[in-house]
This record gives sequence, structure tokens and C-alpha cells, in this order.
Amino acid sequence: MNMIKNFWRWVNETSLVKLILVGIILGILLAVFIPQWAASISILGTLFVNALKAVAPVLVFVLVMAALATKRAGASSNMRPILVLYVVSTFVASLTAVAASFLFPTILQLQVTDAQLAPPTNIIEVIRTVVLNIVDNPVHALLNANYIGILAWASVMGIALRQANDTTKQLISDFAQVITQLVQWVLRFAPIGIFGLVASTIAESGFGALIGYVKLLAVLLGCFFFIALVMNPLIAFVKMRINPYPLVLTTLRESGLYAFFTRSSAANIPVNMNLCQKLGLDEDTYSVSIPLGATINMSGAAITIAVLTLSAVHTLDIPVDFATAFLLCVISAVGACGASGVAGGSLLLIPLACSLFGISNDIAMQVVGVGFIIGVLQDSCETALNSSSDVLFTAVAEFAERRKEGRL
Repeated sequence: MNMIKNFWRWVNETSLVKLILVGIILGILLAVFIPQWAASISILGTLFVNALKAVAPVLVFVLVMAALATKRAGASSNMRPILVLYVVSTFVASLTAVAASFLFPTILQLQVTDAQLAPPTNIIEVIRTVVLNIVDNPVHALLNANYIGILAWASVMGIALRQANDTTKQLISDFAQVITQLVQWVLRFAPIGIFGLVASTIAESGFGALIGYVKLLAVLLGCFFFIALVMNPLIAFVKMRINPYPLVLTTLRESGLYAFFTRSSAANIPVNMNLCQKLGLDEDTYSVSIPLGATINMSGAAITIAVLTLSAVHTLDIPVDFATAFLLCVISAVGACGASGVAGGSLLLIPLACSLFGISNDIAMQVVGVGFIIGVLQDSCETALNSSSDVLFTAVAEFAERRKEGRL
């Protein structure tokens, strides 16, 4: 009995990242040494993926509605350039991810049937499907995981709820917290689900599946580093007209490093506030821009959504024209803004992007499962990029203004 209590205490006190890593290692060992058992425990992975499928539509609907309903009006004018930098960086990140995915296409091991595929033939059909999904019945959209319809109805209802009294807004906010807690409970079972997914995948497909994961992770990490060390400095230089690298490296070292281990932009807000103070920035500005950035500045999430979605597209051999790829960039950038506040939030928005290509929710959730397998590194690097760029662009906007006024 004491052994069970000690084990349970260890599970509760150990971080989710370490537990997922343990699950991956145990899954590989089981598949190598007892493959006949590995195939039979695929039920663990199936249960985990199905739990995600159950909670994801409600999560997107409630979080988007709550965010819009409780949004504060009347942001100060000095926030405008920071918001523009946030948006530009996120869109550039999604463009980079789409380009990298076409240059280095990755194939995943997915269970697919012909009935699950309904790929669009051209951009007109894509737009028609998007428009029809937007006006879908909201209950039908939730039941059938129509994420475009869910996003549309949540946005409309959130905007309408801005006129509601504070008690109603607080109720919506509390309900969002409840759904977030449900997701966190589901994610606590991620190590067991990942254990089942890894073991069954290797038992059925061999180590070729792991090689595919390594290539996918390489594309993701390459995009993260390219944005952090090339594109973000370029954006900063265009705005400030001075060498951006001392500032870039400072934000990566003093913000990104912390965020890498916390894996939470929200948890890194105090670190970013302290760094802004050390940089001598205006407190009235960064006290708003840093929490706001933790919510909407999600270039790392845009990369994750685009790369994993196009991996599914390449796996299913779905043709993609330029217009559809550009639309994916927009959806990735917009969808990334809804990824904050939830561990693995960017992964849970992949079905939204997959629906653009007619990929079913069942297949999309398999892609989400792959994301959790590589999430030990992917989520940490994604959060480090997101959080460090919050400070970077807050500082860039203020330094650019000082340069114009001759104070820099």
C-alpha cells in the first residue's frame, strides 16, 4: 500500500514533460522487447485521443467566447505599434512554416480510410466549404467538431456578450476556467496515452515512424530558430534602424530560457515584467503589452499548427495550390491567438486548420497525438519563442519611438 502511495505522490509531483518522456521510453522498450503486448495496448492511445476529441470543440468555443466577452475596450494609443508587431510576427511565422513544410515535406503514420477523406479540388471549393461551415447550426458544429463554425459562433456570441453585465461576464469567465481545468485533467493522462501510441505505432510500423517524428521535429525546430534568430531581428531592425541582436539575445537568454522550462507564457509574465523594468521600458505600456502578448503573440503556435497540418496533408497526398496555402497561413495566424492559456493549446487547434483541407476530425486528432509525442521539445521551444518575443516587440516599439524623438 505504501508503495502505491509513494508512486502516486511521485506522479503528482513530477512535471508532465518528464512523465511524457517516461511514457515514450517505456513505449519504445515494450515495442522492441514484447511487440505482441505493444499492439494490444493501443487502446490506451485510443482512449487518450478520444478524450481530446471530446473536450476540444467545447474548449475552443468557450475560450474564444470568454476572451471576446471580457476583452477590455480602449487600449492606449502606444499599444498600437506593439499590436502591429505581434500580428506581423505571427503571420511571418505562419508563412515560414508553410514554406518550410513544402521544402521539407514530412510523412506521418496515420490510420486512414477512404471514407475519412474529402479533399477540396480548388480554392473556390475551399472558400465555399468555409462559408457553409461558418453558418452551420452551433449545436451541430459542436457535435460534429466543425471548428470553423465553432470559431464563428463563439466570436459572434463573445462580441454580443460585451453588452452583458459584469455578473454574466464573470460566469462566462468562470465556465472557461472549468473547461480549462477539464483539459488539464485530460492532459494528466497524456503519459499513459503517449505510452500506448508509441508502443502500438512502433509495433505496427517499425522504427520508420520514429524517423518521421524526428524529421517533423527538425522542421519545427528549424522554423522556431529561423524566426527567433532571423525574421524577428529583421522585423526589429526595420522598426528601430539599429542592430537588433543585442536586444534579441538578451530576451532569448533572460525570458526564453525561463519559458523553455515553464512551458507557459502566462507563468512567464512576471519574468518578462522584470526584464522590461531592467531594460528601462515604460511601465504603463509593458504592464499591458506583456499580459496581452502572452495571449495573442503566438508565432510559435502558428508554426506548430501550419507544420503539423501540412504534414497530414502530405501524408494523405492532398494537392495544395498557392491560394489554399495562403489561406492556411491566415488561419494558422488567427488560430494561434486562441492557443494561449492551455498546455498544448496549439495542438488542439490543429483540427481547425485540417478542416480547411477536408481532413476528418478522426485523422486530425491522430496528428494531435503525434504532436504530443514530440511535445517534450516542441512545446518548450514554442513557448520560449512566444514569450521572448513579447518583451522583444514591446522594447522594439518603445526604442523606435525614442529614436524618432531623438532620445536613443
